[in-house]
Amino acid sequence: MPAERRSPAVRESSGKMEGKGGMIKPTISLQDLRRRIYLKAKAEPQWRFWGLYVHLCKPETLREAYRLAKHNNGAPGIDGVTFEAVEQNGWEAFLEQIRKELLTRTYLPMRNRRKEIPKSNGKVRVLGIPTIRDRVVQGALKLILEPIFEADFQPGSFGYRPKRRAHEAVNRVAQAIVTHKTSVIDLDLRSYFDNVSHDLLLVKVARRVQDGEVLHLLKLILKASGTKGVPQGGVISPLLSNLYLNEVDRMLERAKEITRDGPYTRVEYARYADDMIVLVDGKYCRREWLMAAIQIRLREELTQLKVEVNEDKSRVVDLASPDASVGFLGFDFRRLRSLKGKWRPNATPQRKKRTALIRKLKEAFHRHRSQPVQGIISEINPILRGWVNYFRIGNSAECFSHVRHWVERKIVKHMARARKRRGTGWKGWSSQRLHAELGLFNDYQIRYWQPPAKASPPG
Repeated sequence: MPAERRSPAVRESSGKMEGKGGMIKPTISLQDLRRRIYLKAKAEPQWRFWGLYVHLCKPETLREAYRLAKHNNGAPGIDGVTFEAVEQNGWEAFLEQIRKELLTRTYLPMRNRRKEIPKSNGKVRVLGIPTIRDRVVQGALKLILEPIFEADFQPGSFGYRPKRRAHEAVNRVAQAIVTHKTSVIDLDLRSYFDNVSHDLLLVKVARRVQDGEVLHLLKLILKASGTKGVPQGGVISPLLSNLYLNEVDRMLERAKEITRDGPYTRVEYARYADDMIVLVDGKYCRREWLMAAIQIRLREELTQLKVEVNEDKSRVVDLASPDASVGFLGFDFRRLRSLKGKWRPNATPQRKKRTALIRKLKEAFHRHRSQPVQGIISEINPILRGWVNYFRIGNSAECFSHVRHWVERKIVKHMARARKRRGTGWKGWSSQRLHAELGLFNDYQIRYWQPPAKASPPG
């Protein structure tokens, strides 16, 4: 494509550039390319990018995509090829073959391997696992497209985005509750990932991408997983799923601005992938009208996207009522009064999350039933560390105490069984020895929620 027709962000970062006096400047790095694309997309929301396919095919982009895929590891795809096999045969040749297929437009993705993951409610989540070859291509495509759409995503979207975590979404909900947003719309989307319309999704991508080769490649990737939906397990699926719901986020941002009273907003929301919650000021004199209007608009937007609301699991909750709670990202949220008489959010691990942890630990104990205690500790420590690190930001002290007590008792029983000291009660063993000498996980410290420093209700 002629240089004069390229986007400035792309033109400056493609291949080599001529400077003053005809001097040749070196190719900029992938990181700089992504930064320039992001800045261009942020500065000009209506700009449509072209000339992107050449950057996707660059060795540097494919190497980074391969590095990220290997870092995430994961099971092999339908072809059975593992990272060990790729490394043994030479990853450079592997990437060069992919690049050749992309450049000659002969690349065709394989079908995803289906894998069922049991859910806590007895149902299963179906993952679509691409081959390593397809993961690299999807990763390269994501590296080029992500900075474009990141510039368009809204502040209330947190799932699968760079430099954003679930804890930030949890904190956003806690801040909303403490500023009297107690009328809550808890929305559940039925089989969201399985029902994304490919045609609507490609239209959304095309609003920002004017590159036929990129759009054709994306269409091939989508069609490899079926006639609709984005596979959970695909490298580019999180980006696409966020893009698909971005207009819903935009609508909620407009609702925030329309009802704003100075620094204080009457509406707040948080979305993590397909998990969404909307909070409305419970003291607002017109809150019933506002709640009804938001619910109507939400359903209108979702209907346009052909996304179905699961009415059995969706509900409206009034957190101002005693004992009322709402679940979001594994936490149960309530509103309680502090000892000083002020309202505060209370976020505790959902009981089903604690039950799932205990079940996982039981399975680990069972596998090591006749093994030395060091084996079981080395397996359960990472499980405990990950679970506690996630839930330690809430009001989880009571739950943590229960988990710690249960784990210590199981370890002592395991040691007593191994040493044939069944007559010795578990309380005869020192908790300090379990943690200090055996190295059992012991960091159950809570990081309590900090109240916001601004945006207090008017009046």
